[in-house]
Order: sequence, then structure tokens, then C-alpha cells
Amino acid sequence: MSKKNRNQIVQKAKKKPDQIVQKKTGTMLDPAIKKIQEEIQKEAPETKPEAVAAEPAGDEPGPMAEEISKALKDSFMEAYKKQTEGELEDELDDNVMILCENLVKIYKTKETEVLALQGLELRVEKGEFIAIIGSSGSGKSTFLNLLGGLDRPSAGKLYVDGKNLFKMTESQLVAYKQKTVGFVWQNNARNLLPYLTAVQNVELPMLFCEPKERHERAIELLTLVGMVHKKDSRLNQLSGGEQQRIAIAIALANRPKLLLADEPTGSVDQKTSDAVLDVFRKLNTELGITIVIVTHDINLAKKVNRVVMMRDGKTSIERIMKEEYVKENLHGFIEEDTHEEYAILDHAGRVQIPREMLDEIGVDSKKIRMSVDGDKIVITKA
Repeated sequence: MSKKNRNQIVQKAKKKPDQIVQKKTGTMLDPAIKKIQEEIQKEAPETKPEAVAAEPAGDEPGPMAEEISKALKDSFMEAYKKQTEGELEDELDDNVMILCENLVKIYKTKETEVLALQGLELRVEKGEFIAIIGSSGSGKSTFLNLLGGLDRPSAGKLYVDGKNLFKMTESQLVAYKQKTVGFVWQNNARNLLPYLTAVQNVELPMLFCEPKERHERAIELLTLVGMVHKKDSRLNQLSGGEQQRIAIAIALANRPKLLLADEPTGSVDQKTSDAVLDVFRKLNTELGITIVIVTHDINLAKKVNRVVMMRDGKTSIERIMKEEYVKENLHGFIEEDTHEEYAILDHAGRVQIPREMLDEIGVDSKKIRMSVDGDKIVITKA
């Protein structure tokens, strides 16, 4: 075998681990592997063909055997890691953090079925800071629970950071929650333990780290959210906004790539709401964390670069912040419209028309007329 062919085989072994190790049996699949086996047999005749990934026999194995053996070991470990972490089998854009396609969630009881998500479609890039708004029952909290790995989807596609949440085993899901996602709850009782100090609460998720390491990390996080001066305070000594900022520090303890927040400003005043939002902005710009906030607060949504409105378990409208406001640090109540509004077409070309628009043109039935006028689609009542 020529040196050129030999190098090609070794590179193939490195680049295509999924062709080397079969998921369940560990069987060698690629025809090139047989050539590698034969080559190693020449270098070390006592080596068994099925033991290619092991060190070749003999006191002084040749350089070819050592190189191929190392390539196969590395390939096997890469394939194993890919399987255990539940990574996406199909190629995804590296910039995508969240991808949903026709996502469905059904809650079943003995008597009824509730369709919480009805074909939701959404794409969120890495490093984005978005808000999801909608009325009660629109499905926004359900969607947040699916992203956090707290619930399982019923149908469709859901990928987070290249991981397919449909195919994850329980152990993979635990690893996902440990390494990929952080959660800030609306109810501070779910974020903080009242009998611990602020710094002890932040240390709690890092219990298995060395004491010195976890304490230093906790102080670092409290400094990041501007609460290091309250590190020895307990829950009853903190205001609602202070509790929420400590909750954010706790959510960052596992160094998540995606931070989820459920109504983070739901129980605080406007000034405190702005302070909490500033913390999220800082995390987004300085650390590059992707942040998804679910909120009822329309005024808060005006200060986020991208807003997704949900209705009846689907994304119906997106609002993108106007260029002149993107770099502004918006505070207080904002009267002007800071966003451009867009209707969302799903994969089947369907669009939701807000009820208030239909009422404005007097549509009171389930039928409308549609026509094309130049570059516009005109809707009139039937």
C-alpha cells in the first residue's frame, strides 16, 4: 500500500466515525476498514482483525499500525460521544441555537386532549435575545418547558444547539439540562432556598465541585449580576428584583449556552424590571448567551431586539426592532413603536390574521376574498 493511500485511509478513519462504529453492535462498516485490518495484520500478524482499535501486538509495532490504531480509537470515542450527547444526525447551520418545525404538543387525560402547540415553527440564531409574548393559553410556557427539557414534544422537529430533543434518552436529557440550558423561574420559591444565603444558593448547583472552586465561581456570578454586596443575605432580606438577579446567577452556574426565563419581571415594578432587563442584556452582549424570555409585559417586549407573538399554539407575528433603537438602552415606559411587525408564513404557506384586523374590515364569517394587486395580497370580506 502506497503512503498516499495509507494516509487517505487514516484520514477517512478520523473524519467518518459514524461509518466505523455501528450504534449498537460496534461492528466495523466501511470497506476501507478491511484494508486497515489487512495492513495491521502485515505489521503485526498476531493482532485479531476485530481488535483493530486496540494496540497492535508485538514488541515494536510499526508506525503504520500505531497511527491507524490511534485514528480508530479517536474515531470510536468521537462516535460514542456523538451518540451519548444526542447530537443531530443531519447537518445544521452552526449558527442555529433553536430550530422548530411543525412542533406539536398534546396533553392527554382520560376524557380530553388539549392541543397546546399546533405546528409551531421558529428559528433562533446563537447569541440572539428574544421575547415570546402571547395571551394565557397561547402555548408559550409549554414551549419554554420543551426547550428546557422539562417536557417531551408529541410531534414535529425540535433541535437545540444541534441536539435532537426527540431522540434523547433519559440520561442524555439529564446531560442536556446540566450542560446546555439554564432556567429562571417566575416564582422565586423555585429559584431560591430561603434558609440559605445568596452565595450558598448560587453554590448549590455546583455541589460536586471543589469547595474553593464553587465559592469563587459563585462570587464571580454574583458580581456579574451586581449582587455581590448581598452575598450573605437570605431570601427575606432581599427585594423582589434582588431575588430575581440572584436567580439569574444560579441559572448561570452550569455555564449554559441557552438561558430561559419565565416572566422574569412579572412581580416587580418598572424600575426593577429595567434593572433585571439590563442584566439579561449584559449577559447577552458580554457572554454571547442566547436568551429566550416569556412575558406578558408588552413594555418589556418593546426593549428586546426580536419579539415573537404566539397565538393558538403557533407563531403568528414577529416584531423586529428598528435600526435606530437597536443600540439604545431603553428604560421606563415607551410610547413610540420601536419595532417593525411581520406576519409569519408557516411551511405550508399559512398565515394567521389578527382578529382585530378582521374586525376592522367587518369580517364576521369564516370566508374572505383574496386578490393580488401588484406586489400586494388584498383581503376583503366575502
